[in-house]
Amino acid sequence: MNTPKPQQKKNTLNLLASLLDQNNARIYIPANQQSPGYWFGGGNMVVDETGVLWLCGRFRDYGDSRTGTDAGKRGLELAIFCSKDEGQSFTKTHSWSKADLSCGGHQVVSIEGTALHQLKDGSWEILISTEKIRSYPQGLESRQKPGTGVWSIDRITGKSLDQLKLDSIEPILNAWDTPGYLHVKDPVVFNDAQGNTNMIFCTHPFSWASGNTGLATRSGDQGRFKLQNWEFVGRGPCWDVAATRVTNCMKIPALGCFAQSPSYSIYFYDGAECMNPLVENDRAHKRPRGSSCEELGGAMIGLDEKFPTIERLSLLEPLFTSPWGTRCSRYVDTLTTQSGIYASWQQTQKDGSQPWVGHFLPMEKVESILSKN
Repeated sequence: MNTPKPQQKKNTLNLLASLLDQNNARIYIPANQQSPGYWFGGGNMVVDETGVLWLCGRFRDYGDSRTGTDAGKRGLELAIFCSKDEGQSFTKTHSWSKADLSCGGHQVVSIEGTALHQLKDGSWEILISTEKIRSYPQGLESRQKPGTGVWSIDRITGKSLDQLKLDSIEPILNAWDTPGYLHVKDPVVFNDAQGNTNMIFCTHPFSWASGNTGLATRSGDQGRFKLQNWEFVGRGPCWDVAATRVTNCMKIPALGCFAQSPSYSIYFYDGAECMNPLVENDRAHKRPRGSSCEELGGAMIGLDEKFPTIERLSLLEPLFTSPWGTRCSRYVDTLTTQSGIYASWQQTQKDGSQPWVGHFLPMEKVESILSKN
């Protein structure tokens, strides 16, 4: 691929550090309780034609995904919020429970990543990943823990945000017969230059030994998504060797060193060194280590015309870690407007909770950073 020039890469890293300001981010949506195991996030922010911001995500209460529903409520509510004051405050407008999202004869036991997306005709869709009570493929039944299910992606549609109705819910993607990528979740939706819709998603094998990123596409806004690859980008060599989950695509503004350049995009992702907590030697170098449900943040870059070919910017260590708690910083989302870029993500706090936090970078600052020599 045509890799960015050294100055472009340097300015990009400086832009990302300023955009995801871990110390100065403001809490957008708090978790239900300010203690470990309570989260809100795993969604995205969009802006409508009137300038209103819309933010979707899921509330998660204490629970252990490895032991099923007996260990707590886990992902219990999908919610949409709006902001009419440019992100200064958010009001809840939609709420769906696990029972609401159960469909196809399968009970939902947890809700995870979601994606809100407006189609070209002005209608809306929200893609939702849920864990449903369902048996593992034949021959692997003994590997399924009691009370757990299988993850898949559904969607709800409506002519407007006010008309998103449960009776429109339909399946979008599953891997029920593909044990190596059995659990499908955390959709990310964006349009490319050709007008096609790309859906990036996370997968886990039946054994939960790793986390990978797949890709599905559809022509324009219509029709069903067609699987392109269960693993279009590989896991990393170091801090992200166990999990690589892409969470957002952000086109780099054509400013500064990118003004006369081909179009590049940043792909934020969550990485983990291991899928379960590891005990370090007391004399070992201390570092944040993403483990199951405790991911750290990284980024990749790619030439838009060469998508889905992308390369890592965070090869040996993460770029984004919380200053507090487990250091978890994940599910990064960005929204670019004429006035600047909104970044939001799920960040561990001193109390152990993980609210949805955000930071806004004015476009003047973006241009200044990208113009450095």
